[in-house]
Amino acid sequence: MATRIRTFALIACAAFAPIAAPAQPATPDVARMEQLIQARVADKSFMGAVLVARGDQVILSKGYGSANLEWNVPDTPATKFRLGSVTKQFTAAAILLLAERGKLALEDPVKKHWPDAPATWDRITIYHLLTHTSGIPNFTNYPEYTKTWKFMPTTPEKTIGYFRDKPLDFAPGERMNYSNSGYVVLGYLVERLSGQSYADFLRDNIFKPLGMNDSGYDVNAAILPNRAAGYAPGANGLMNAAYVDMTIPGGAGGLYSTTGDLLRWTQGLFGGRLLKPESLVKMTTPNKNNYAFGLEVSTVGGRRMIQHNGGIEGFNTHLTYYPDSRITVAVLANVNGNAPDQIALQLGQVAHGDAVRTNAERTQIEVPRDRLERLAGTYEIAPTANMIITVERNQLISRLGSQPSLPLFAETETRFYPRAVEAEIEFEIGADGKAAALVLRQNGQERRAACLVDRAAVTLPLAVLQRYPGTYQLAPGFNLVITLEEGQLMSQATGQGKAPLFAEAEGKFFLKVANAQVEFEGGERVTGLVLKQGGREMRAARQ
Repeated sequence: MATRIRTFALIACAAFAPIAAPAQPATPDVARMEQLIQARVADKSFMGAVLVARGDQVILSKGYGSANLEWNVPDTPATKFRLGSVTKQFTAAAILLLAERGKLALEDPVKKHWPDAPATWDRITIYHLLTHTSGIPNFTNYPEYTKTWKFMPTTPEKTIGYFRDKPLDFAPGERMNYSNSGYVVLGYLVERLSGQSYADFLRDNIFKPLGMNDSGYDVNAAILPNRAAGYAPGANGLMNAAYVDMTIPGGAGGLYSTTGDLLRWTQGLFGGRLLKPESLVKMTTPNKNNYAFGLEVSTVGGRRMIQHNGGIEGFNTHLTYYPDSRITVAVLANVNGNAPDQIALQLGQVAHGDAVRTNAERTQIEVPRDRLERLAGTYEIAPTANMIITVERNQLISRLGSQPSLPLFAETETRFYPRAVEAEIEFEIGADGKAAALVLRQNGQERRAACLVDRAAVTLPLAVLQRYPGTYQLAPGFNLVITLEEGQLMSQATGQGKAPLFAEAEGKFFLKVANAQVEFEGGERVTGLVLKQGGREMRAARQ
């Protein structure tokens, strides 16, 4: 449930320039769809079920691989999959149904309907929860989630107890930060205001009215016919996925469904059979970062696209609806990985008549090292993340933020692609013969990033660097760990990768992977640090 729309890295919610859309074909190329899916099946990155439909007319509906590898049971269109965060749009619809019935208003403070909410939540409204703008931290990012919480049976109120007393990440409404916590709270409000369990309210008010007979809230102990087993990639192939107690995801990620039921969902939701027109408009009107209510709404390839993905142990999912063409694409996988995101995009493109070329179909060329070196630099992808391009052993390497490095392969002297994800990077060459900017193309979107002027780093004596290693608490459960590795100062925030720190002066450092600075306090006996990023300053005491 912690997953959302994934891109080359973390720029999924940046603003992209639309690309002109070609005309829609009368007959989609189903053979090309099959070819794209089978490529993922062949490399063992996908098994699951796929559906493509225009209106209620099914274009493709098929299962791939195994619902259970140990019994060699195949995936079929009738297989039930855990949805992960695709659940959120159902939670949002439930809230809107309650609003239509006068049980709540979107502008209501959470505290109006849950008086025991902490004082720090006084300004948080239901709208903030729906749009991930509440500032409530994401509880699935805390180390305790993977160590203990996800294994333990719980209740919504107990789950909320894990994060209710944590400080807010920001003032409500100030910005957007994806948070499963907010949707757990929304699921709890559905129960308080309806007098039913979350599962029963969705069954009676959404699933039954829309004929979604193969959907519901997943229960570990239940005997559920046609439920897929979940898998994850391992060192020696696929392995059984880690356990998660399904009482914990709640309204953030606890549902299961089939591809056929998800078609019934899109037809019912967008066909006006569930919500009033004004409620549907609210649900699909994006707030910050293209996020509406449990849905991301954007224009991709010149087409309006309404989508969300999901990820939970053993399962990744993606559901997309194109309102202008009434095309639905549902991809449900019982193996973890980003294949559903890429398959969903590609099938949507083919359904609209676009030509789709995968990285595996590109032709690689060799580029001399001196030509590669003119592309090296730091590029500002987003205010909080830079892409660093380097040359290592005649290979162009990209690194976005604190994520792992990816090798890039040349198609031309200025156009490159990674093999790990479906994306393309094209460099713009300036008058001096060096790259002035790059354009990242992925998921039908473009993002231009200017090359930043390199900041000058200085070399500090080892004795000075040895002052700084330690653990610094930015917030409860969220630390910045500073280490010294072979003479290089490294930083690592909770749940993130390591990133090197570069010195400007004693006590003053900067990151290249993001537009951020770290200033240590206390002189020779360091007592804390200040992290400056995105116009904000966060103080952290040394532990």
